[in-house]
Amino acid sequence: MEIKARFEVVYYVEVLQFLEELDFKTRSKILYNIDKARYSLDNNLFKKLTGTDVWEFRTLYNGKQYRILSFWDTETTTLVVAAHCFIKKTGKTPQKEIERTQDIMKQYFKQK
Repeated sequence: MEIKARFEVVYYVEVLQFLEELDFKTRSKILYNIDKARYSLDNNLFKKLTGTDVWEFRTLYNGKQYRILSFWDTETTTLVVAAHCFIKKTGKTPQKEIERTQDIMKQYFKQK
């Protein structure tokens, strides 16, 4: 029996550039967690931010919290667009990071 991914992920250039700047082990761990989140419902890996349409891929590695903020595009297929990323330094996701992702989301659907 083949296990199917729950969604596909498309990466914005900003996310790809962020990942390229990381060392190999950190980048591998983040990509592993994203792939794992595609097959399971684990809030430690992929979680909706309260009160928004923004979701975050979550990775804790070597004491740093890496976040890739995303949104769903369900018009064609179930798809998560990974829009923006950062290293989290506070307990809550900063509002400016959420707003940046929401701006990317608006631009994405406007261009579509």
